[in-house]
Amino acid sequence: MSIAVIGAVFVDIKGFPFDHYLPTGRNAGRVEYIHGGVARNVVEDIANVELRPTFVSIVDDTPMGAAVVEKLRNHKVNTDYVMTIPDGMGTWLAVFDEDGDVAGSISKRPNMLPLVQMLEEKGDEIFASVGGVVLEVDLDKEIVKKVLELAERHHTKLFALVSNMSIAVKRRDFLQKFDCFICNQQEAGQLFLDDYSEVTPDEMCDILQEKVLQARFPAMVVTMGGKGAVYADCTGVSGICPARSVQVVDTTGAGDAFCAGVSIGLTYGKTLGEAVEIGTYLAASVITSSENVCPRFLPQEIGLDVEVKN
Repeated sequence: MSIAVIGAVFVDIKGFPFDHYLPTGRNAGRVEYIHGGVARNVVEDIANVELRPTFVSIVDDTPMGAAVVEKLRNHKVNTDYVMTIPDGMGTWLAVFDEDGDVAGSISKRPNMLPLVQMLEEKGDEIFASVGGVVLEVDLDKEIVKKVLELAERHHTKLFALVSNMSIAVKRRDFLQKFDCFICNQQEAGQLFLDDYSEVTPDEMCDILQEKVLQARFPAMVVTMGGKGAVYADCTGVSGICPARSVQVVDTTGAGDAFCAGVSIGLTYGKTLGEAVEIGTYLAASVITSSENVCPRFLPQEIGLDVEVKN
């Protein structure tokens, strides 16, 4: 059993100030070019728990595109279903403040529609070999519909993540068909047309339980930064998982690692609460690292009884 991740690859251009960040001024600092994209990050984080995930995506026909695939292969990600086409990757330009938080960003999204043909031809092969699939739910509707069809046919667990919530909010009917939807506090506010920026975890937990039942979502997890994460499902299970107390280096990638951990836990039979604990553990490992990815773990270190394959 393994996990497949379906989504876009981005090139992240990240700027970090040497001193206090001035939003309207010139800031001396450093600029980094990094392989990114929510789905790419998630699949690498899963691979760093030695679980040999499969990536279904697109890269462009440039040295950067080739480098993305090579790096994932080095992490033992199955890249057999990564297509190569001109201009196949997106770009995320972000500026960070002195605390490591995003001060502003702009994204250019890639064209992901060629994945429809890939899933038509190889979808049954992919889904028959995995126990869970993580999908960017804001991809083109044609892709999402095909994934839902394949998951139903193969009885595959489905986990939704989001990179653009303004698109995802229009897809509530899709979200009802995922085993779990994972997002952050701000995105939850966009989804439910409310402002949750000042609520406590206890309040958010009560809100989420009510909203999950109203929206008929099987399960949902909401991250709250330093306050931890809350979760609820349609059976009445809900709870709070506190954040781990760590020294923050860079918060980028923490949400992706959290999503990877929750998806890992649910795919391998953990309860929703246990899966959220795994996500919290992986997220904490990322924000203390300058690499913005999970350090390598054995499955047993996060509570999985899984034999690692060479």
